[in-house]
Amino acid sequence: MKRISIKLDTVESMLFYWQATSEREKVGEAYLNEIANHRDMKKTYDQEFNEESFRKVLSAISNREPFNSDLKKERVFWNTNMWMTEDMEFTRMMVAPIKVLNADHLLPKIEKAVKNPKYEEVEVVFVPGHDFEYLLYENQVLINFFKVQVDLYGENKIEIAGTPLEDYLVEKIIEIQSQS
Repeated sequence: MKRISIKLDTVESMLFYWQATSEREKVGEAYLNEIANHRDMKKTYDQEFNEESFRKVLSAISNREPFNSDLKKERVFWNTNMWMTEDMEFTRMMVAPIKVLNADHLLPKIEKAVKNPKYEEVEVVFVPGHDFEYLLYENQVLINFFKVQVDLYGENKIEIAGTPLEDYLVEKIIEIQSQS
């Protein structure tokens, strides 16, 4: 294995959305559709949550419209996005550590655990997801950005599912490299 790359395309796009929405600016449907149709977002969709779910939820938030859905995944997505817009300082605290994340120094740990890696490069992709924690897709580990947990007391501690971020990444990359 030669490289671990970190991708934040959709989170960066969402950061603009959350900021604009928190300032009561309307975000256009074309922008929401562009994010919804991003190739990494498409990998997170299923029968219960798709591009239209994504657009519908974010449009309702941006337009300050009531939102009601029978689908749990849409309600979860609505709730987490509302939370992002209501506390931009916390949102920035979540984004900051992953923006500067360089995971290549984790390669020796992964190489010890996986003798014949399936991929030379693995992409760690942070996406604004619904109710999943992570998904494995070919050479990508898609991590639900909303599962990032930061230390409110500024100790730069970041975790996912109670596991320090770097340890979490090692686990998931080993998992994707070990799949048959």
